[in-house]
Amino acid sequence: MRLYVNIDHVATVRQARGTDEPDPVRAAVLAELGGADGITVHLREDRRHIQDRDVRLLMETARTAVNLELAAASDVLALAEEWRPHQATLVPERREEVTTEGGLTFTGEGMRGSLAEAVRRLKDAGIRTSLFIDPDPESVRASLELGADAIELHTGEYANARGAERHEQLGRLRRAAALGRSLGMAVHAGHGLTYENVTPLAAVEEIEELNIGHSIVSRAMFTGMERAVHDMAQIIRRARR
Repeated sequence: MRLYVNIDHVATVRQARGTDEPDPVRAAVLAELGGADGITVHLREDRRHIQDRDVRLLMETARTAVNLELAAASDVLALAEEWRPHQATLVPERREEVTTEGGLTFTGEGMRGSLAEAVRRLKDAGIRTSLFIDPDPESVRASLELGADAIELHTGEYANARGAERHEQLGRLRRAAALGRSLGMAVHAGHGLTYENVTPLAAVEEIEELNIGHSIVSRAMFTGMERAVHDMAQIIRRARR
């Protein structure tokens, strides 16, 4: 199980004042010291948090892998081809949303066409490509048809659910993960995961990578980034014992 730490919210705090601190690139260094296997950043079209400068510096300084999240139809696609991160994850993007609210939709030839073109361009640049999807069979199979190397299952509904509904959402994620693995794709997961809800998901054998950001950054405000990442890494690795 790999832990990729999303540092977007460090940049969110910086952009609130339009200054140069806290620096998300420094946060990435501490996350790696704490045991992160990779760093995730979402370079949005409106540049609301992560900036081009952040990604450029991460590409030069990160000791682990960089996972760049981006929208398929955006100027960031050309930047990804130039920077060549280890991995790019195509995600849906809407200006009015606070954070990503769900997986990619595959309805409509225009959408499928833009996704197929983005996957082709990223793979031609030698970038491992993942699609952020809802955990349903149709989306898993569509990702395979588009040529993705991996899928990242949206865990937001699981994270927001309680009681029996959470158990149902966990089952849905397990089935999607099993299908993705059986089709030969790598399976990742993320969104809304916390220190309290991550263990059942981390125990799913077919999932090889978790992307976690907000909960770690929140904890880091009290414990420091290195300790916050270390604690999360310990939890998800104990889930496999």
